[in-house]
Amino acid sequence: RAQAAFVPQELTTVRVQDPRVQNEGSWNSYVDYKIFLHTNSKAFTAKTSCVRRRYREFVWLRRQLQKNAGLVPVPELPGKSTFFVGSTDEFIEKRRQGLQQFLEKVVQNVVLLSDSRLHLFLQSQLSIPEIEACVQGQGSQTVTEAILHYAMSNCGWVQEEESRP
Repeated sequence: RAQAAFVPQELTTVRVQDPRVQNEGSWNSYVDYKIFLHTNSKAFTAKTSCVRRRYREFVWLRRQLQKNAGLVPVPELPGKSTFFVGSTDEFIEKRRQGLQQFLEKVVQNVVLLSDSRLHLFLQSQLSIPEIEACVQGQGSQTVTEAILHYAMSNCGWVQEEESRP
């Protein structure tokens, strides 16, 4: 008799953490967040990745997902409040939680997961124009190559080590 094969449940953990203010004190300062992803899902090229992204990149990602998802609802992003009562830290923390909830919902959606822009956003440090070029086949690498290249260079991890005092 055939033995039922044990299929491990696919699990994807995505964390948005470690907000950092870049160019602090200047007019073009912004906050970026570390996106840590750990998965055993076949949908992902790299099983673990770590990249930094800023809010405006999330906005771009959501717009792209919406464009390609047809009728599938794309989760909301935390609001872009310019007027905020309370401390900046509080705002950044609220936004971090919102971004994490957004990504948690996105990676659970099969339709959204099929969008290669999402994979490059989560698993490579390519800029938005580079992601666009790559997806349209105009980059120097395929989507998979770009992700593997980043995973192999492991700059996500190296950066972390170097930045510790």
